[in-house]
Amino acid sequence: MDVNEFREFGKAAVDFVADYLENIRDKDVLPSVHPGYLHKSLPEVLPEQPEGWRDVMRDMEKFILPGITHWQSPNFHAYFPTACSYPAIVGELLTSGFGIVGFNWICSPACTELEVIVMDWLGKLLDLPEEFLNCHDGPGGGVIQGSASESILIAALAAREQTVRRLREENTEMSESDIRGRLIAYSSDQSNSAVEKAGILSAMPMRLLGTDSKCALRGETLRQAIEQDLAMGNIPSICIATLGTTGTCAFDNIEEIGQVCREYNVWLHIDAAYAGAAFCCPEYRPLMKGVELAESFNFNVHKWMMVNFDCCAMWLKNADLLVQAFNVDRIYLQHRFQGQSKAPDYRHWQISLGRRFRALKLWITLRTVGAEGIRRHIRHHVHLAKHFAALIAADERFEVIGEATMGLVCFRIRGECSATKKLLEKITERKKIYMIPGNVHGRIVIRFAICGMNPQLSDMDFAFQEIQHVLNEVHIPIEEISDKIRNHFSKKIRITASEERIQ
Repeated sequence: MDVNEFREFGKAAVDFVADYLENIRDKDVLPSVHPGYLHKSLPEVLPEQPEGWRDVMRDMEKFILPGITHWQSPNFHAYFPTACSYPAIVGELLTSGFGIVGFNWICSPACTELEVIVMDWLGKLLDLPEEFLNCHDGPGGGVIQGSASESILIAALAAREQTVRRLREENTEMSESDIRGRLIAYSSDQSNSAVEKAGILSAMPMRLLGTDSKCALRGETLRQAIEQDLAMGNIPSICIATLGTTGTCAFDNIEEIGQVCREYNVWLHIDAAYAGAAFCCPEYRPLMKGVELAESFNFNVHKWMMVNFDCCAMWLKNADLLVQAFNVDRIYLQHRFQGQSKAPDYRHWQISLGRRFRALKLWITLRTVGAEGIRRHIRHHVHLAKHFAALIAADERFEVIGEATMGLVCFRIRGECSATKKLLEKITERKKIYMIPGNVHGRIVIRFAICGMNPQLSDMDFAFQEIQHVLNEVHIPIEEISDKIRNHFSKKIRITASEERIQ
């Protein structure tokens, strides 16, 4: 492919993406394919001779698009949002065009320095303590990781190595292997699966602690667990707290947890993967009270800040601890500017050596949207969630679990969990909207998250109407709905002939 074909292909691809996003509401949010569908359509070996890009685009439409789950559809309400915007797409295109691998400053100075700058922009936008910023005189700073999963694992590995190093200095009688065999980590039973996985990969058992009535981890619960482990000879190393849990968007009590971690010399990492973006709005900052007690903090820019995947912001109070844990300094990686504060070698701040120029799409998006545009975007999602929660609450067959939190609403059919499960199954089969289940204190709920590109009030109304339509069509065992609710909706719920005879 020469440069002229590239121009044609690129323009066609941009048009394809623009048309796709512009008309995404017209598509079922879930595909109608079965495992192996693509294996039947594509050849088993690659072609010997090159094929034209028009043929590739034709097959994109014919074979690939039917197997896409449309994450950017405003009818996608599962998990949490994965952001997308036109500025971020352009930034991704430019990043691919440059094709750099920015593992140290000399590999591309702009790659490193732009990351230093935008991480300070973000840190100030969220009003993080100065100790976390690159512009501060101390050893703190920010870095872009691929995901919250990576950030959590990196924090766990750094905490592990710091604990081993500290105890070796304090107690020469304990061998390194003895220390490593006794390390233990903590989080809540509402934390993301990535937390449990980080415990496995860092070779530290991860104790998942119980939460209060609001699904939040409290300081006293952590204290009791630490005391139990100390009595058994275990060594507490790290606690991973969550601001905005996956299940219900609950907020751990950071102030209480932080005080306990400080008392027992335990590293506190805060995972704010989804909700962290909301702290750019002053009205939500009280939820991160106590953040100054943490050693590290992360949130996914690619969830709620209009920057496409992958882009996770992570800050540390003392980045030197990462360098100590991960530094492998071969001669071919060295350069004469290394060690300068404005030229960090980010390869020491991550697991992999190579790294993408993620700062570029972040910089472009932040500039073209602006701080107020980001705040407006987040507040709009929160407004939509409250609107949907009000619709659900007005239907007496449903109950909203807790309150709409950020852009998440959890609800269920009153009565046994089987009714909620059946409703969600039938909704998923229709593919008009997509939601997933959750478990709140033993009760099955449906999670409804505000996602997609440019969702509107009409999309919330459409989702509610779809839910009502399916519920009216689905047989729900009559004993699972109270008499009051059954009578109120007797005209809307389909009752089988046998049930009519019973009545």
